[in-house]
Amino acid sequence: MTAESDASDGGSGGSPAVLCVGAAAIDEWYAVSNLPEPDGGAFAREVTSAFGGVGANVAVALDRLGRDAGLVSRVGDDEYGRRALEYLGETGVDGTHVAVGDDAHTRSLILRDPDGERAIVTAGESFRGLRLDGDALTAMADADAVFLTAYTPDSVARRALDRVRSLREAAESGESGSDPPALVFDLSGSVEELVGRGTEPATVHRFLHEADLFVADGVAAPAFFASANAAVKRVASAHTRAAESAPSPGPESRSRGGPTWPRAVLTHGADGMTAIAGGEVSEFDAFDVETVDATGAGDAFTAGLIDRWIAGAPAGPSADRDGVAGGVRFAAAIAAINCTSRFTQPGLPTRSEVEAFLADRGVDVGR
Repeated sequence: MTAESDASDGGSGGSPAVLCVGAAAIDEWYAVSNLPEPDGGAFAREVTSAFGGVGANVAVALDRLGRDAGLVSRVGDDEYGRRALEYLGETGVDGTHVAVGDDAHTRSLILRDPDGERAIVTAGESFRGLRLDGDALTAMADADAVFLTAYTPDSVARRALDRVRSLREAAESGESGSDPPALVFDLSGSVEELVGRGTEPATVHRFLHEADLFVADGVAAPAFFASANAAVKRVASAHTRAAESAPSPGPESRSRGGPTWPRAVLTHGADGMTAIAGGEVSEFDAFDVETVDATGAGDAFTAGLIDRWIAGAPAGPSADRDGVAGGVRFAAAIAAINCTSRFTQPGLPTRSEVEAFLADRGVDVGR
């Protein structure tokens, strides 16, 4: 982040339990009469804005659940960037590693029709210009988990991967007395959308084989793996090989072992989720709610998985298969609650709200 200022007023300067690498965007919402066809038009009945971005959404969701979370990001030195920093400063998210550059701030134009269908266009170069400095790399070593989204610039994603791998190697060789952070990756966005902007396919492939938790949505997974069925088979195959080789030392071993690690979840919106734990595939239903706005539900879901499976959780075989099901249902409850409110972050629930939601439906998720 050379030649740029940081925005350290938003955080305490400590090392958060979960360090999220991602955008702190401004979402501009247009409630339109219809999603226009090519050469067509629409009328916006309402125009408003809200705080968004995958990285910020996950960090704020974890903060709302009572977890320590920090954000590694880059905002623009303009009105949008200042608004993003102001909002971030009102949360409990550590903003120590949010830099300010002179590019236009990253923001999304979201068209939403009366049925909740959306079209999203993103602009602004501020997050695309993110670079990892020494302080952010040090914070990764101190964190319990590092989360990245596929919208992260490829150079940043690769450097984060290399950093986590080196920390694993140091722990395995005895050079370091501390556990390496768990690695979480969210494959969001189609392959075409990420070209020249986000994480490249070769780097996504590395995350598939090296992440403790790999999450992909119903658009990104088929786009990357050619189909939804192929995605399940590819992920299960990769994780089976990783689980079989986990006890052996070496650079390919992960920060978490045992029969249910690594883990992945492929989400299908209202059609539920496919969880893959140690290569074993399980299907789960989504909760039925009156959906007001599904934008950001995937980010809320991912935060729920991190909360249950990663943050403060045991890293060994004690995290059994019952814990897998409980984690998916807990995360699905967060996503469902989030869908009942407009915009992403205002509807992110507290832990007590999630527990009440589950209790009302007679669902026991255990720990």
